[in-house]
Amino acid sequence: MKTRIENRLSQVRKSRGVGASDLARRVNVSRQTIYAIEAGTYVPNTEVALHLAHELEVTVDDLFSLQSGADQTPESLSAEVLSAEPSSKGQPVRICQIGSRWVSVPVSASPYYMPEADGIIKGMSRTKGRAELLVFAKDEAALKRLIMAGCDPATGLLSRMVEKISGVEVVCAGASSKLALTWLVEGKVHIAGSHLEDAKTGEFNLPFIRKQFPEEDFTVVTFARWEEGLVVAPGNPKSVRKVDDLARKNVRFVNREPGSGSRALLDKTLEKAGMEANKIQGYDKIAFGHLAAAYCVLAGEADVCLATRSAAQTFSLDFVPLHSERYDLVMRKRTTELPAVKAFLDVLQRATLRRKLEVLAGYDTSQTGTVVS
Repeated sequence: MKTRIENRLSQVRKSRGVGASDLARRVNVSRQTIYAIEAGTYVPNTEVALHLAHELEVTVDDLFSLQSGADQTPESLSAEVLSAEPSSKGQPVRICQIGSRWVSVPVSASPYYMPEADGIIKGMSRTKGRAELLVFAKDEAALKRLIMAGCDPATGLLSRMVEKISGVEVVCAGASSKLALTWLVEGKVHIAGSHLEDAKTGEFNLPFIRKQFPEEDFTVVTFARWEEGLVVAPGNPKSVRKVDDLARKNVRFVNREPGSGSRALLDKTLEKAGMEANKIQGYDKIAFGHLAAAYCVLAGEADVCLATRSAAQTFSLDFVPLHSERYDLVMRKRTTELPAVKAFLDVLQRATLRRKLEVLAGYDTSQTGTVVS
């Protein structure tokens, strides 16, 4: 039999007029831990449960109880599919509920192990962007997850730290900056990552957001500044030093999809250099994401791509820097009031995260966690 923990901490705390921060201080845990317990994403240990009961003047049984139910069996679920690439039957997915809608994010297999998933695509719907899923434990995914869309490889460091500290899972959906922002406006994701640069002002993200979504009310928080450049094989065997080298006949390139910040940077750089895109072998060959592009170089499918330093470091490839960019995290203002999002934003302020981003990804974190709008 499947057994779950049901908790009434929120109801009891509020009935006694005790704030989450006050209770956290008295029990010697973080405010985010209280929110995570109340959301059902974190089960406290015995000591914390006893302290909570003592401070609220109730028994542990008044706060927590066992809820028995049937064994997990697959059930059908109609959901939207977030993917820049075509999805197919049998593809594993993670699921999350945003408001009243269910959203699924396809996950791909990594070498040597099967991907973590909540179910599979049973069949694509006639409605574009929707599918019928076969899933387990649908209810458990309703409140304890956030969906973050974007292309930054290092957001994986952030998502793992958020889960470790608060118990909130962050499901990452790969997308170009423009697609991530579109999904955000459509209510399909909680957070969108973007590194779109305004050609006139050199400012990142804000001009684009204000122009494309003038009626929307967003909060924009900086994740980090990164370097974007040419990713090449170790030792740079083709001696690719600048964008002009991409036109050489012995150089194979792999591009990013339209709508990505990397594609926009390449096209702007080509225009400035007076180069034609059709002179580049592989300009029309697309890789979805910085890591996917860098992996093409690692696998020998291309000699060079345009991606972040972090993508190059992930696969121990060489890197020729071209441009510094700011990567921001965008969310609706009302979304910032969700307990899960508060826990997410709290992690952005942690020195441990900044050290990891600096050492593992080579990022400038001097602005990390800064609200820019």
